[in-house]
Amino acid sequence: MDKKKIILSGIQPSGNLCIANYIGAIKNWVTLQNDYDSIFLIVDLHSLSVKQVPSELRSRCLSFAAQYIACGINPEKSTIAIQSHISQHAELSWVLNSLTYMGELNRMTQFKDKSKKHDSNINAALFTYPVLMAADILLYQADLVPVGQDQKQHLELTRDIASRFNNQYSDTFTIPEPFIPKQGSRIMSLLNPTAKMSKSDENLNNLISLLDQPNIIKKKIKRAVTDSGTDIVYDDKRQGLANLITIYSVVTGKTISEIENDYKGKMYSDFKNDLGDILVDYLAPIQKEYDLLMKDKGHIEEILKKGAEKARYKAYKTLDKVYRKIGLVKNLR
Repeated sequence: MDKKKIILSGIQPSGNLCIANYIGAIKNWVTLQNDYDSIFLIVDLHSLSVKQVPSELRSRCLSFAAQYIACGINPEKSTIAIQSHISQHAELSWVLNSLTYMGELNRMTQFKDKSKKHDSNINAALFTYPVLMAADILLYQADLVPVGQDQKQHLELTRDIASRFNNQYSDTFTIPEPFIPKQGSRIMSLLNPTAKMSKSDENLNNLISLLDQPNIIKKKIKRAVTDSGTDIVYDDKRQGLANLITIYSVVTGKTISEIENDYKGKMYSDFKNDLGDILVDYLAPIQKEYDLLMKDKGHIEEILKKGAEKARYKAYKTLDKVYRKIGLVKNLR
């Protein structure tokens, strides 16, 4: 039997997991876990690049783990772990820093964007964030990494670092390939459809959280930006309406043309009311399962403990090989 390829992804425990995270990432993970050796992380070390409230960060880590499982990530099929529980992430990151050039990090567009948003806290962690991301991926010899458009540049850097190490010290790391889903990978902000929907958006009206209550979901959809037109037709130039039609299509499985036919002669209010109801029904099973899981936090902690143990075994093998190749004395523990 052929060995399964390894796929790895993770989400920072910041803000509120939203439908963009589910449609663009987690929903795909649920399918991928059946065919791949899957590792899905809660990357809490990355979140330290911006200021955090410690108690909130801790609670979000557990909440995100519960939401992963409620969305369909099966701990029996996939490894679910918190990044900081596997110390090899930070250790490998330090090694990879020595193979990464300042000029490469200066070119990272996400660093420039985040520096503008957090101009009072432009720290070294924000600058070297892509190196830690490279360590996350290379530590597990990942073959595939599901990435959005905003992370493609980081994955290219990861590939460059891995090739550089392999050329200097002999083959050690698998060179990862991007996995970019064909559908539903980019859901836009409800009030500013030129920007992607973000779980970290300070204006919560821009996003639909996976845990939003039904009345909140309906209210946010009613307030979502459309335009002064009257016909419900998909058009890239009508970005607000196009975004809502995309959400409707992904959630229901209906094609764009089917949706357009369903709403011929109808008003925006009819479309928005239906979409609000559809999203409430769509998220209800996730919310029900989440509520059950959060009643037994000890169970979630046990899943995370087992996930970390499993991940640590793979991580140790890679780091041991790396340390030996670069000339560090073996730690006889």
